[in-house]
Amino acid sequence: MTAPQSCSLDQVRIPGWRWQPFLDHAVKMLQALEPAAYPVPEQFLQKTGSTGSKAQPVVVQTATWACQTNKLRQVRAACVEAGPAASVLNLVINPHCRFDLPFFGADLVTLPSGHLLALDLQPVDRSDSLHTQPVWDRLLPIFNSWKPHLPDGGPIPAEAEPYFSPAFLWTRLPLGAASDELIATVIFQAFAEYLKLYLQLVHEAAPVADDRSAILLNGQRRYTSYRAEKDPARGMLSRFHGAEWTETYIHEVLFDLDRHYPE
Repeated sequence: MTAPQSCSLDQVRIPGWRWQPFLDHAVKMLQALEPAAYPVPEQFLQKTGSTGSKAQPVVVQTATWACQTNKLRQVRAACVEAGPAASVLNLVINPHCRFDLPFFGADLVTLPSGHLLALDLQPVDRSDSLHTQPVWDRLLPIFNSWKPHLPDGGPIPAEAEPYFSPAFLWTRLPLGAASDELIATVIFQAFAEYLKLYLQLVHEAAPVADDRSAILLNGQRRYTSYRAEKDPARGMLSRFHGAEWTETYIHEVLFDLDRHYPE
């Protein structure tokens, strides 16, 4: 039986959540596209769990925000707040395959070991210059303006390279006041500029022919399959909410393309 669907256009509010200003900004920017609510099963809109020891349990709040527009199949934010254990915003914008657009991806993660921060406009097919070059020509100047202010995040696995652009802004920061300042200034401004460019691309995008749409859909399948298989949040979410809930969340909410375009 299919789980009841709920609408998730109402803004997520999590007390003490580090990434609230980022999601608030994204939601505000998206209003120009006149978004409609995107259906999310009830059990994934809000979820409370716990982590830590029995003597010192930590409350975990996980929430999902999602919308859709005429050009964007799914815009969704996975939000986690677990005090000192984790604070996460994972925002992914999935375009309709009838528009030649990349994905927007923002991973903003705070763990006890530090901050892991990543921004990109991720290609459907990195080898397709018709798809990538018009985006990269406009994105690289933004990347180059912010990259010198941040330490490099380190190499990414070779198998992941096809799913990132040359403007993949990726950094690791230690916990502390200096990093908090960088997040509030450099990371926030970079996030805003990457999102602004993406929404400009959406505004400019025109429908493509059916054969081109089929190529884009195949690229989207590869991307979402890879992201679902390699989702780095799987272990964390399984500890917080259990493996069964987590696997369903990953495949039926976060990366749900196959539910809409079954092979």
